[in-house]
Amino acid sequence: MKGITVLGSTGSIGVNTLDVISRHADKYKIKALTANTNDDLIREQCIKHQPEFAVMVDEDSALRLEQKLKDQAPDVTVLSGVDGLLRVATLVDVDYVMAAIVGAAGLLPTLDAAKAGKRVLLANKEALVMSGKLFMDTVQENKAELLPIDSEHNAIFQCMPVDFSHGFEELGVKKILLTASGGPFRTTPLEQLSAMTPEQACAHPNWEMGRKISVDSATMMNKGLEVIEACWLFHTQTEFIQVVIHPQSVIHSLVEYNDGSVLAQLGNPDMRTPIAYGLAWPERIDAGVERLDLFDIAQLDFVKPDEQRFPCLRLAREAMEQGGTSSAILNAANEIAVNEFLHKRLRFTDIARVIETVLENVTHNAATSLDVILNDDKAARDYALVTISDLAA
Repeated sequence: MKGITVLGSTGSIGVNTLDVISRHADKYKIKALTANTNDDLIREQCIKHQPEFAVMVDEDSALRLEQKLKDQAPDVTVLSGVDGLLRVATLVDVDYVMAAIVGAAGLLPTLDAAKAGKRVLLANKEALVMSGKLFMDTVQENKAELLPIDSEHNAIFQCMPVDFSHGFEELGVKKILLTASGGPFRTTPLEQLSAMTPEQACAHPNWEMGRKISVDSATMMNKGLEVIEACWLFHTQTEFIQVVIHPQSVIHSLVEYNDGSVLAQLGNPDMRTPIAYGLAWPERIDAGVERLDLFDIAQLDFVKPDEQRFPCLRLAREAMEQGGTSSAILNAANEIAVNEFLHKRLRFTDIARVIETVLENVTHNAATSLDVILNDDKAARDYALVTISDLAA
């Protein structure tokens, strides 16, 4: 039986992970669950799954959770803060760590899980976006396993040769085709985009996701981050990755080979499929997902993304090509801008404007250590707030 820590158990990935695991109680045991402030939901999860540890990043939430669990789950030890996250990511009897904390907050525990040689089920884009080489080196040096859980990267993983670390040319791979839904504003007239609200941006047509990643889908920054992530995961450069808008979200990504073959992974848009694949690899287990009926789908569409509509795609590609801490700076600026938009203090179209201004004005450095990365991350966040203040003036 495999012991599992779920970092971010109250988010959509975490909830779906627990759903898959509950179908295979003979194979997996939840050792630890973590959340930021949602002590109500994690209380329910603790009662059902009886982990050894529950971690709340927020200390007040941890105190509330401890009180709530006294009667119904008294054996659960409640921890708090980043130190609590790091502890449960490296527990000796934990085999797999689901890294599903959204944003830069997930970097440290995910990196520690890799240092501890765990199987890291990576649903957190930022770990690779912020610290790509450092993270990949850590995985290799500590003989950790890294399996992508993003539906697109998981699809690519399934379509790639077994040992893709040798590089594209030797393997006969020509190109990765990274699919994107296009989000809720795919066909919205450009002149109307500035007036789009957080509620509209979070109304994704295909996926049920958290608010931050939903906005990233609306700007297509999520796809830009995924381009960066794919470069690190599959040892390639941006020129070998093509983004394709596929509104139905049935083909999750494709890999093109030199002989003209194009391999694709298809399935209903349900995150339990890649989660189950990551848990059971190299085997496969039931995920509780509805079967794909091609006759119901009937039609698959593909559209080239318009970078005038989606400037964040260009910004992400340029940051990856610039190298160093540029991707961390991009990510930090995006997190600040999206947060301000969600609180209705920034227009939708100003998200990309803020990111571009930060990239132009915050000096990037060689990403030689975690300290350098985190320093530039902070500098980018500070400059983003100044930029937003100037826009509001």
